Amino acid sequence: MIDFATLLNTLGDNEVEFIIVGGLAANVHGSARFTDDLDVVYRRTPENIARLVDAMRPLNPYLRGAPLGLPFDWSAATVQAGLNFTLTCSAGAIDFLGEIAGGGSYDTLVAHTSKVPLFGHQPLVLDLPWLIHVKRAAGRRKDLEAIAELEVIQALDRDR
Repeated sequence: MIDFATLLNTLGDNEVEFIIVGGLAANVHGSARFTDDLDVVYRRTPENIARLVDAMRPLNPYLRGAPLGLPFDWSAATVQAGLNFTLTCSAGAIDFLGEIAGGGSYDTLVAHTSKVPLFGHQPLVLDLPWLIHVKRAAGRRKDLEAIAELEVIQALDRDR
């Protein structure tokens, strides 16, 4: 089970720059679909990567799906050398994404966000039109299924 409060408080308390982009973003906009992980696009500056690594270290991040015991070095050097990390930790599953299809990096996406109060913080959440856009660009079956609901929510928002 995922503990969104712990994950978001951990990132927020450590001033990690990130944007919520996945299922939780859809939930914030009114989706009823279940999500079992937290998907975030993180800013890839050296300073932010250092904050991200330090923030997550106490939660024991490990590569999701990797065999137990496989050596994994959760460090700024690892994150800097990589881009997207699908992890599990003591608070649940979290995906740290350096870029996403159809949206690009943090610096590109930040113009399409709003601050939303969640668990005592105000993280950035991808706005509904861009959430639909990036889900369409990803083209995964689960994203395409979610788009129908998100478009209904968008139409209802326009009618209000």
